[in-house]
Amino acid sequence: MMRFDTVIRHGTVVTASDTFVSDVGIKDGRIIALAAELTDGDEVIDATGLFVLPGGIDSHVHLDQPSGDGIVMADDFDSGTRSAAIGGNSTVLAFCMQEKGQSLREALKVYHAKAEGKCHVDVSFHLVITDPTAEVLGQELPALVEDGYTSLKVFMTYEGLRLRDDEILATLDTARRTGALVMVHCENEDAIRYLIGRHEEDGKFDPKYHATTRPIAAEREATHRALSLAEIVDVPIVIVHVSNREAMEEIRRARQRGQKIVGETCPQYLMLTADDLDQSEMEGAKYVCSPPPRDKASQDACWEGLEQGVFDLFSSDHCPFRFDDPEGKLNEKGKRHFRWIPNGIPGVATRLPILFSEGVMKGRIDINQFVAVTSTNHAKLYGLYPRKGTIAIGADADIALWDPDKRTTVTNDILQHGADYTPYEGHEVRGWPVRLILGGETIVKDGLLTQQKGHGSYLTRNRSSLLSKPYR
Repeated sequence: MMRFDTVIRHGTVVTASDTFVSDVGIKDGRIIALAAELTDGDEVIDATGLFVLPGGIDSHVHLDQPSGDGIVMADDFDSGTRSAAIGGNSTVLAFCMQEKGQSLREALKVYHAKAEGKCHVDVSFHLVITDPTAEVLGQELPALVEDGYTSLKVFMTYEGLRLRDDEILATLDTARRTGALVMVHCENEDAIRYLIGRHEEDGKFDPKYHATTRPIAAEREATHRALSLAEIVDVPIVIVHVSNREAMEEIRRARQRGQKIVGETCPQYLMLTADDLDQSEMEGAKYVCSPPPRDKASQDACWEGLEQGVFDLFSSDHCPFRFDDPEGKLNEKGKRHFRWIPNGIPGVATRLPILFSEGVMKGRIDINQFVAVTSTNHAKLYGLYPRKGTIAIGADADIALWDPDKRTTVTNDILQHGADYTPYEGHEVRGWPVRLILGGETIVKDGLLTQQKGHGSYLTRNRSSLLSKPYR
């Protein structure tokens, strides 16, 4: 009988489609056996009473990203991937931000240097296109897609990042021809700038006005426009971080027209509201992100979108800044005007526990759907499946052992990120990852790292399954 490096015994294995009791045999970093009574291992892990899940894949994470003059992101690739691992994630897809005038290869050189030797989990990059020149779209992007950089993101908001509609069309057309998958941040920048001007005329500068200058209509309109542009070019797209029913229904209608569209939502749209921004002493700055949290009806709509499958992905949009820091949320200009408060909140470690507790344990979704929207769909969509995102023979042994009854009160200190706060401080969750295995080796046990940084690898990726066959 073959001897395994590691055997996980007596656990309940869960994939996106099946739940079954089985032992798991691991050798050379891969799963090579799923059967009963596997005992011959150098290490034997007793998983009695635990769920054996594929490690989480968070495909929407910002790390060590330029964020404006005097502003510093709270997480680099060391602290960000450490926090990801604490929360049960074995892979993160971070953004490589092209700056104006910069080539994509120059940007990638910078980000690879930032990540080299620092990552606790596996990492891959999405390209962010901010300067779609003829050279970028005609030469660089096609070559990089062939090299395994098979996804990219465009913005419809933020001056300096946003693309005009004609630039979006050209980028989408290049994606169609090369087999890249495009993610779109949908908010109408002109409407936002107009509303900011009106708020300034009225002397409204507090953090809560960040939300009122980025209303649902601005997100809905941009979502409809992005879907229309994709329809014109005839290419699938991903609508990221959807916060409300109106934008969600645009996705639903596009699918009814026959478009291949992926929807994504995030924990902040299930757990926070615009009221969180309306606090004294600048506390509301902690919750400034874009799109902003909405209202209770929007929360309910986002849960409905998960339950009904409108949202294929549940990501964190981890974009961390320190709060009490002149290089973070409380920078001097940010204290005087909401528009200078850095946009983003931490969440890579809390993504999985929040959805497990609020979704699975409260009966909103089943555990197979939990695995799908937090791991399997990410792997399929972004060219990592079946190596990642499932418990199957031949897959990487990236495994999270979950105790479904472990009750944990979220506090900032247990998350091990670089931010000095969590928006979910004091929230009790039921269910927590008690062990994370990456490539067959335990990297987190009972909330403590067991491996040094550098254990994670960079992943080149295939083209998206959405582009080669029907995704749904």
